[in-house]
Amino acid sequence: MVKAVFIASSHSHYKDRPGEVYHFPKRQYMSRVAQTVGDWVIFYAGRMGGNRGYYAVQRVEKVVDDPVDATHAYAILDRSTLFDFENEVPRVDPLGNTYESGLPPSGGVNASAVRLISDADFSRIVNEGMREVSDAEAIPRHDGFSDIQTPFHVPSNFSEVRERILTSRAFRDASFARQVKRAYQARCAMSGLELRNGGGRPEVEAAHIVPVSENGPDSVQNGMALSGTIHWMFDRGLVSVDEDLSILIAKDSVAAPVADRLFTPERKLIVPDTFTLRPHEKFLNWHRANRFKG
Repeated sequence: MVKAVFIASSHSHYKDRPGEVYHFPKRQYMSRVAQTVGDWVIFYAGRMGGNRGYYAVQRVEKVVDDPVDATHAYAILDRSTLFDFENEVPRVDPLGNTYESGLPPSGGVNASAVRLISDADFSRIVNEGMREVSDAEAIPRHDGFSDIQTPFHVPSNFSEVRERILTSRAFRDASFARQVKRAYQARCAMSGLELRNGGGRPEVEAAHIVPVSENGPDSVQNGMALSGTIHWMFDRGLVSVDEDLSILIAKDSVAAPVADRLFTPERKLIVPDTFTLRPHEKFLNWHRANRFKG
């Protein structure tokens, strides 16, 4: 098994489904992608993809042929392992050195959509990407288990990265919560309220749209910032979100006067300005089909 960097872009002509499958031409990349099965890959977006740099990590489950194009194949990704970096990592570090050994600061092999990387380079990118960012929006709602603040530790070997960080539920929960609260500026996406206690802690919680128990990924696109009460209602299918971001309320679940107090007057979800931070339609579709009691 070998780790790799996969270049991904929202403007790609390939049939990628982010977080689910990575589409690629066999002739150029099959020999490389096949080596990543069972291991982790890092996603990178250059200038054509929004210049995000290294922005997420995920495990490759298997490789299958494209059923309609014999010259292409799909890397099937383990959806539950997708993890957005708290810091999007640029191509070069502050000293001007590339995070990938042997990669020039610009151009060259960057054009290769699949690049195999060493454990050391992988760990270096992951360390920077998962470095905790603390600000007013990301302060945990409570002390204790619900928002565990695991101290970041630069591991001495890759095994520790994989076991203690990449698969740590406590670390993932805390980082996911910080990223979602930051994306929504600590404001409830359904009520529009931004409430804080005396210590400046936001009242909102980070809600998974597709829950972890259903292999929902720890990606901001699978999350929303919701107040405690609305989070409880969302998890139980009393409320959901329509395709046009309208707030859906299950019939006979919430009295009209209560709904008027709980939700925005427009009954529209408040979403981040940045498109890549907004809830993805595939996750909202799942919630409507599998949770909503409307």
